[in-house]
Amino acid sequence: MLRGIYILPSLITTGNLAAGFVSMLYSINMQFTHAAWCIIIAIGFDMLDGRVARLTKSTSRFGVELDSLADLVSFGVAPSVLIYQMVLQTMHKPGIAIALFFVIASALRLAKFNVKAQEGESSSDFSGLPTPAAAGIIASFVLSYELFEQGEEITVRTIPILMKRMPFFFKTLPLLMILVSFLMISNVPYFGFKKFRFNRPKSLQFLILIVISILLIITYPQNSIFIIFMLYFLSGVFLYILRYWRLQRSLKLSLRLKKPERDTLKNVDE
Repeated sequence: MLRGIYILPSLITTGNLAAGFVSMLYSINMQFTHAAWCIIIAIGFDMLDGRVARLTKSTSRFGVELDSLADLVSFGVAPSVLIYQMVLQTMHKPGIAIALFFVIASALRLAKFNVKAQEGESSSDFSGLPTPAAAGIIASFVLSYELFEQGEEITVRTIPILMKRMPFFFKTLPLLMILVSFLMISNVPYFGFKKFRFNRPKSLQFLILIVISILLIITYPQNSIFIIFMLYFLSGVFLYILRYWRLQRSLKLSLRLKKPERDTLKNVDE
């Protein structure tokens, strides 16, 4: 602090915080689409501030702490207020409990991340669902559901098969909030993008995937954002199950390999 703070990344992080605060104001006024877009904008700021800090070599403890405070507001409190105003308030006390659990899980997730950063533990993957992704799942759902609510007044293109499922997603939203909260404080691995470099060689399939994603977002903006966040959400669960299955398979294989050795020793003793 005696040497001052890095202005550019701190300003971007402040933009993240401001977007989260404005989102809460929109949620209170029942303007859910605007509130959701503010959270998406906050995610954009969050993706940008870290990269700017690393590119300009202006990372600092101050920036880490400010980023966590901004993330708690934008990705913990703001999505919780949004869903409470939109869905959970009709559930009364259970709705309050679900919204509060989401905020607490976000705070615990950020605290765990800060502790690992201070202890020098670095990894290309995240341990637990990142708070921006958790908030993105909520915000992108709201954007798609608000299109469904508009009916024939929709002015943007949508994916019909997804829009037909919106009532089902709406009914399961409280359960989704609980599941997302648990995943934030879990050890389920998720791919991290902070160390991703576009200037390094990548496979042709990856380039094709990026191009398809961009085209989908341009053509079906709200629906595509929801699909991307849901795929990321499911990817961690799928990889966790896959790793668990492989671990169990290797354990069974090792036990089978050791069994002949035990039988041989038994025969020798006899």
